[in-house]
Order: sequence, then C-alpha cells, then structure tokens
Amino acid sequence: MKIVVTGTRGIPNILGGVETHCEELYPRIVASGYDVTLVRRKSYAQDSLKEYKGVKLLDLSTSRSKYFEAIIHTLKAVWKAKKLLADIVHIHAIGPALVTPIARMIGLKVVLTHHGMDYDRDKWGKAAKFMLRMGERMGAKYADEVIVISSVINTMMKEKYHRMDAHLIYNGVPAPKFVDEIDYLNFLGLVPQKYIFAMGRFVPEKNFCRLIRAFSSLNDRDGYKLVLVGDANLEDEYSRKLKKNARENGVILTGFIKGKKLHELLTHAAAFVLPSSHEGLPISLLEAMSYDLPVIVSDIPANLAVGLHHDSYFPVENEDKLAEKLAELIKNKPTKHKFSLEKYQWEYIAKQTAKVYERVLA
Repeated sequence: MKIVVTGTRGIPNILGGVETHCEELYPRIVASGYDVTLVRRKSYAQDSLKEYKGVKLLDLSTSRSKYFEAIIHTLKAVWKAKKLLADIVHIHAIGPALVTPIARMIGLKVVLTHHGMDYDRDKWGKAAKFMLRMGERMGAKYADEVIVISSVINTMMKEKYHRMDAHLIYNGVPAPKFVDEIDYLNFLGLVPQKYIFAMGRFVPEKNFCRLIRAFSSLNDRDGYKLVLVGDANLEDEYSRKLKKNARENGVILTGFIKGKKLHELLTHAAAFVLPSSHEGLPISLLEAMSYDLPVIVSDIPANLAVGLHHDSYFPVENEDKLAEKLAELIKNKPTKHKFSLEKYQWEYIAKQTAKVYERVLA
C-alpha cells in the first residue's frame, strides 16, 4: 500500500506538534510494511535527506506566507500523490484539508487527521479563520476516513458535522530517555530540580507572556528559574517582544531543541507548565508526564480531557491564579508523580492508524 503524507512542514527535527506526531508515527507505519512518502515544505528542511527511518522524503517549494504556505504546498503534494499512484493521501490539519474535494475529484482516497480547531488560534485574522473553518468542513464532508486526536474534537465532529464514524486515535508520547548528566544544565546555568519549564512555539495562544509575568510577580522564588523551550517558525513582532520580555525578566531561552538536550531538561526539571488558550492534544504535556513531572496547565477542554488531578489546573488566561499555583508549587517543593499513559503509546497508535488505511481500501 502506497501512502503520501501532507499537511506537515516535514520531518525530522522540525518544530511543531503535527511534525512531532508524523516523526513518531510514520517510521512505525513503514515498519509494519507500508510504503510511505512524506512531502516536506522545502524551506523548512535543513537537510538533504531523501529518507528518514524508512519514510521517503520529498521536498516541494511553497510560499513562505503564513496565509498561503500550507494550502499551496498541499495542492502540490496532492498532485504529486496522483503522479506517484498513491493508494491514499493522508492530510494532517484542517487548513490543508481545504483541498480534500480536489483530491477526491482526481481519484485519490483521503484520510484526514484533525489535530485541533486552528481557527481558535489568536494569530489568525477573520479571513484566515474563515478559510480554516472551510477546511474543517471540506475535510469532514469529503474525506474517506477521519482521525481525531482527542475526545473533544470527536464530540465536535459529531455535533457540528454529524460525522459519526471518526476514529479517536490519541497523540502519542515516546518512552522517556532519562539523562544522568547535567552538562547542558551547567551550560544554561541551571541547577537540577530548581527550574520550572514550558515548551512550545512562540505564538500568542501559548500564553508564554502571561507565564513570564506570573512567574516574575512571585515575591519568593526560592532560587527557582523559569525556562522556555522553543521558538517561532517565522520571527514576527510577537515573538521578538516575547524574547525581549523573557530576557529582561531573567528567563532562560533555549531555542528549539530536541534529543539529549531536551531529555536532560526533562529529566532534571522540577515541574512543567502549559498555560495555552488553545491545544489539540498537547504532545509537550504528555512528554512532561512521561518524565513524571508535576504539571500546571490551563483548564481548556483539550487539557481537561487528559484527566489530571483538579489541583493541576488553573483558569485559562488568569495570571493571578497561575501565580498562585506557581507559588504553591515552589512552597511545597515539587515531587515526581507517576501518570498512566498506556493509551498514548506510539506502537498502539501506529496499529490503529494502519487499521484505518485498511478500512479505506477494504
């Protein structure tokens, strides 16, 4: 079976939740005997790889405009899938899903993975939000099969589009890789168990600016520092202002990191914070949980669906309550906590996804 994947910026080591999802999923799909070609956006590919862990990589150029980048690239990828005689084109995210009817019209079978209601993101204007809603509608109506990554999205698909047959397949989390060394911590000037960190793209809906203000407002931090892991895909006024604010308040900025450096930070952190106003099913939260870290997260539906203890939540965008949670955490000396993550295992997720492919062609 030949599958062409689009809707992602690419793999490996490219910032983004969809990108992390694809990087973990498709090598496992290939290992199950499938032929997978993942179409990357050329401007994000910082290498000349033609294959990654068995996944064929195909680079296509596209506009770098945040409004047209995804749709133009997906159109090109769909046409390429037709030329490659693909059995299935798998589209990730609702923006790229706008081309689903076109893919169907030229004879392709389509699987859509809905990663979240992107029209709720703060960065988009009215026109962009309209197009994202249309993408969601086109995907819900015309995709042969739909995968949703959370129960929240599944409920929405049923109520809004009467799509009753969507497959609930969660985002996954890789097995933790604990690192005893603290070389990277020393480089950053950090002490084990004396820092709280957050991770993600530098975009408004992550609310890192609110986290910085809440942490900076604490009268007694007991030597704890705040670390932000991540960066912006495209530098803009918001990300520049966020970085400036972080530096002025003594926040440690690591940039986009993966591999051993990230594992070292996760191993030795005191706690993890996710103050987002919008998420699908946050891989960063699942990853922090896999390292047994205490977590503080906003009470948005996607985070509530993870089923954490009520003490882990604070009202979204409420800086005072977030500051209270941080102060309480520091006062009580955060301790490791074991979470149940069986349903978020990538091997299981790959098997579920493969069953969807088989269903499409049955």
